Amino acid sequence: MKIDLDGIVIITGNYGSGKTEVSVNLAVERNSGGTEVRLADLDLVNPYFRTREARHQLRNLGIEVILPPEQYMTADLPILAPQVAGAIREQTAMVILDMGGDDVGATVLATLADRLQGISFKMLQVVNPFRPFTETVEGCLKIKSEIEAASKVEMTGIVGNANLIDETQTGHIYDGYEFAAEFARQSGLKLEFVTVPEILKADVDTGRFECPVLTIKRQLVPPWKPAVSLT
Repeated sequence: MKIDLDGIVIITGNYGSGKTEVSVNLAVERNSGGTEVRLADLDLVNPYFRTREARHQLRNLGIEVILPPEQYMTADLPILAPQVAGAIREQTAMVILDMGGDDVGATVLATLADRLQGISFKMLQVVNPFRPFTETVEGCLKIKSEIEAASKVEMTGIVGNANLIDETQTGHIYDGYEFAAEFARQSGLKLEFVTVPEILKADVDTGRFECPVLTIKRQLVPPWKPAVSLT
């Protein structure tokens, strides 16, 4: 199964859910399929592990990365690049908006509410059941409600991103899929896709999943570790 997403896609979730890794790798996957992609870094809360860390690799692949002005790149300031509104208005490509974590990060989206009026888009909640506050479906539902209230936008789908970083095993992927599927059932949202780390791809039986799979090549790593090549 192929991931069926285009137009404006908003990626959100709680802190540590892995939404930025999902945003970066989704952009690469759609780009490799011939879709023109723009990726906007709207994580204006967390100064670490943001889309901008992978900007050079993304641009080398022909993916436009929308960032704050250069002089504010390392600042932890709420600076929203005007190109974001322009990308939403033009709708000439797939536009992925990588939001900040939890309801605090989602408040940035509320500033774009007028631009989104009358435009078709999807907002996906990234869920990692091995992180605090999302280890239960009830916790995921609570975060969903908080993000929707802060952003003034309703969630449309779910991304299952079960992982324990370097400790991830195939069993975690299978359990994470079952968890995400149950969350989808209880929330009434579509499970758009689940993720599998590239290092485990050959070991995971994707035939067990009733949804597409996105391979994750880790970009947001500690300074002493190299990012995986996106090519």
